[in-house]
Amino acid sequence: MSLKGLRKTVDSVDSQILKLLNKRTRIILDIGKVKKKKKKAVYVPGREKEVYEKLISKNKGPLPCESLKAIFREIMSSSLQLERPIRTAYLGPEFTFTHLASLKKFGSSVNYTSCGTITDVFSEVEKDRADYGVVPIENSIEGAVNHTLDMFIDSDLKICSEIYLEISHSLLSKETNKNRIKRIYSNPQVFGQCRLWIESNLPKVELVEVSSTAKAAQLAATERGAGCVASELAAGKYNLKTLSRSIEDSTHNVTRFLIIGKTEAKPTKKDKTSIMFSVKDRAGALHDSLVPFKNHGINMTKIESRPSKVRAWEYYFFVDLEGHYQNPKVKKALEELKKVSSYMKVLGSYPVGNDI
Repeated sequence: MSLKGLRKTVDSVDSQILKLLNKRTRIILDIGKVKKKKKKAVYVPGREKEVYEKLISKNKGPLPCESLKAIFREIMSSSLQLERPIRTAYLGPEFTFTHLASLKKFGSSVNYTSCGTITDVFSEVEKDRADYGVVPIENSIEGAVNHTLDMFIDSDLKICSEIYLEISHSLLSKETNKNRIKRIYSNPQVFGQCRLWIESNLPKVELVEVSSTAKAAQLAATERGAGCVASELAAGKYNLKTLSRSIEDSTHNVTRFLIIGKTEAKPTKKDKTSIMFSVKDRAGALHDSLVPFKNHGINMTKIESRPSKVRAWEYYFFVDLEGHYQNPKVKKALEELKKVSSYMKVLGSYPVGNDI
């Protein structure tokens, strides 16, 4: 078939896709009416995961599954916005990795609010100025984000979803040669993730810590002899040159982000539950608190401790475990934990995110 003929066929297929997209949208609007009548949440993490999994299982190519997922993310994003405008707060500014994680989760059609701190993200959701918040919780190299953990101590917000984002850092600057750079701006965690590369390639350069990679890019764009470590998307936004790509020390640098809100996610086939608890000040207290999980065959995937900031040497423990809190075994284990701990709170049960 000639090029003209092939393009005519593509136009015909595009017309069919357009009709089906509008048909899908009309059904979504009907679903939205039912949800509104029953006072149900517009965003349902379990349903979102189900849609992706069904599509990927049916995909025979040549369209890659990641591309398919990206396309349907935007389709669902526009559908959510038509059902009811969704407001999402994230740790900003734009083109930080939390912003990119937010776009990966919700798509580009929802309304976004950039927040200066993790505290502000929680506040936006608590005060109903946002439906959901997106915050970092841990990095595969640098570990837990303590500020996020601490926020859950006093907040009643629930974790309703999670997302993993592969992190790649680049050295950006107005300069054309990295040897002309005298100072580098970036977030403290990012410096930690690129420590070896910086020591090997720019050992005498001054490192200046700022609140975000976007702030670092802004500063690098206005100063001679300055550079920043940020995402390549920031280069386009702030008109910077990319001098070195993928300068992170580990090839598997992944950050996990949490979606927080006021609604709880329903059980799916594969869930995770996050809890926090504190133990009484006695010998063997922590051991006793973990025994229920072993007895009921529940796998703990993560445990972190944080000082309570109320009494010296008193700690809160944060645990991720497999299963939804409504699962009979999980429910029984949590009931037993509550009896041997001085405080216990379920932070949320939610579908397991796709790790990279």
